[in-house]
Amino acid sequence: MSFILRHKPYKFDVLPDKEGFVKIKELANAIRSVYPWVKEEHIKEVVSKDEKGRYEIKGDRIRALYGHSYEIAIKYEEDLESKILYHGTAKQNLSKILKEGIKPMRRQYVHLSINKEDAYITGKRHGEKVVIFMIDADCLRKKGYRIYVAGKIVRLTEYVPPDCIKSWKLI
Repeated sequence: MSFILRHKPYKFDVLPDKEGFVKIKELANAIRSVYPWVKEEHIKEVVSKDEKGRYEIKGDRIRALYGHSYEIAIKYEEDLESKILYHGTAKQNLSKILKEGIKPMRRQYVHLSINKEDAYITGKRHGEKVVIFMIDADCLRKKGYRIYVAGKIVRLTEYVPPDCIKSWKLI
């Protein structure tokens, strides 16, 4: 579901609109090409139980709220409150990030977490040794980078300059 909505909708003949919405029925049909037992109810249940708030349903349409590797135009609410945000990644990225900052890579935005625990979980997907970066959100704002709310625990920004990295810890 996430792969289709965030990365390869066209590979599965799913046609998102400019905001990333697709018909739930189309998504269910696409998922059934791999998992024949999937029903629309399963998709709705995944959305309702998702702790991160990765998805949004409006009427008969669904979309992923963040993590897209193709361009879409979601109107995010701006986060003006957060002071500290976190980013978890593999240890091998440490020196490059300290020199170049955190870039979105193959995504539209850099993903940040509102807590260390979720940053760690994200970082574990990239390697056994995890680095957690503590990001100064006010520094980002002062440099003109907006921070957006995308789900319950995820925040997005275009880039994190090295001088907005307040500290880091290897875990």
